[in-house]
Amino acid sequence: MNAPSSSYRSGFACFVGRPNAGKSTLTNALVGTKVAITSDRPQTTRHTVRGIVHRPDAQLVLVDTPGLHKPRTLLGERLNDLVRTTWAEVDVIGFCLPADQKIGPGDKFIAKEIAGIKKTPKVAIVTKTDLVDSKRLAEQLIAIQQLGVELDFEWAEIIPVSAVGDKQVELVADLLTKLLPEGDQLYPEGDLTDEPEQIMVAELIREAALEGVRDELPHSLAVVVEEMLPREGRPADRPLLDIHANVYIERQSQKAIVIGAKGSRLKHVGTTARKHIEALLGTPVYLDLHVKVAKDWQRDPKQLRKLGF
Repeated sequence: MNAPSSSYRSGFACFVGRPNAGKSTLTNALVGTKVAITSDRPQTTRHTVRGIVHRPDAQLVLVDTPGLHKPRTLLGERLNDLVRTTWAEVDVIGFCLPADQKIGPGDKFIAKEIAGIKKTPKVAIVTKTDLVDSKRLAEQLIAIQQLGVELDFEWAEIIPVSAVGDKQVELVADLLTKLLPEGDQLYPEGDLTDEPEQIMVAELIREAALEGVRDELPHSLAVVVEEMLPREGRPADRPLLDIHANVYIERQSQKAIVIGAKGSRLKHVGTTARKHIEALLGTPVYLDLHVKVAKDWQRDPKQLRKLGF
């Protein structure tokens, strides 16, 4: 651990914004490795995934909350409560607003919520700047400035960034770090996240299962890792980790979508997820996947608990 130094800073930052505003992509770009799941379907982040940015002068812990939205189910309400609790506990809030979309009711809803958290500095991060020209970007920056004025708070910073093109990502880290309190390191050097490995593995499987499924599946898909055990009797230089996981959907009709013709889709999900899991854990993996129906689990408190919500 670092000796207390007057100039070392450490603390928590969280990114907020409408679903699919680029929060997870930015988290991954800052940490430099894949910790939060990214998908082009909104609402894929379920757990508070923390990415840890280690710097010589600071440690920035990123808390990635699910997108705040008008809840339609019990799960939705729980996610929103989780978001608000997180906001109240961090040192700085980064509000992600995509450059290519006008500020809409959803953004105003979130801005109003964070305006109520008086003491915490708020940074507007204009994401996806690679998708617009300079005129559109300038208009967006003015609109964001105006949003603060309307709600009677001042942005600590307004930063345009493209996590995909790696533009300004370092600057985001610099500016967020400056707003952290002085203090010691919170996590050991080398840690990238404090999520239990099983949860991260489940998220990687879930992400692979969502890929290419454009219909109503994102919310109705949950993954539970039942066990992760080293294969017995393997030589020390050739370890193998056995992972058994269940993919839960809500209806029998969705099962066929996830499995695909002659199991082709599930096989593809397994291969994709296995590569990411091996990269994450640094060890060869045998992945055993099963698809199960948990009827209407999003509305059933008992099932929500069983699936970890």
